[in-house]
Amino acid sequence: MNRKPDFIIIGEIVKTRGLRGCMKVLSFVDTADISAGLEFVYIQDNFEQKKLYNLRKIDISGRFLFVELDTINDVDLAKTFVGCKIVIPGNMFKELPEGEYYWRDIIGLNVYTEEGKLLGQIESVFPTGSNDVYVCKGVEREILLPAIADVIKFIDIDQRVMKVKLMEGL
Repeated sequence: MNRKPDFIIIGEIVKTRGLRGCMKVLSFVDTADISAGLEFVYIQDNFEQKKLYNLRKIDISGRFLFVELDTINDVDLAKTFVGCKIVIPGNMFKELPEGEYYWRDIIGLNVYTEEGKLLGQIESVFPTGSNDVYVCKGVEREILLPAIADVIKFIDIDQRVMKVKLMEGL
C-alpha cells in the first residue's frame, strides 16, 4: 500500500488576472481531481516554506485554475506569489483502486523496456479522450506512450519504475 505524501503540489502560480488578486495557476493534476469542496490551500515558496490561505473562489479552465484567496485582494500583492507552488495535504485526494494512478504518481517514473533497457523518465501526462499519454523524456529521444495495457506492462510507484512494451512505431 502506498503511503500518501504529506503535501502534494497541485500547480504553480504563473501570473495574475485582474486587479483584485486573482492568480492564474498551471495545474499539475487532472483538474477533475480538484475537489469542489476545497476550502483552503497552502502556498509554498521557493524555500519550501508553506503558508495556509482560505479559498475565496476557484475556477477551473482546462489546465488552469483561477484562484482567489481571502487575504489577497490586490494585484500587487498577488504578483509577489508568481512562481510559487499551490500545495494541499496528501489526504485530500481519495484512494484509487488497484492499477489506477494519479498523474503526480506517474510523473518522474523511470521507464524501462521489458528487457531492462532504460528509455528515460516520465516528464508529463496528457489526456487524449480515449486514454492518457505518458511523455517519456528519453535518453536518446522523447517517446509518447499510450496508457494502455498493451504498452504499459508494470508500474511500481514505490520503486519509481514503469516497464513497457514498445509498439511498432514508438
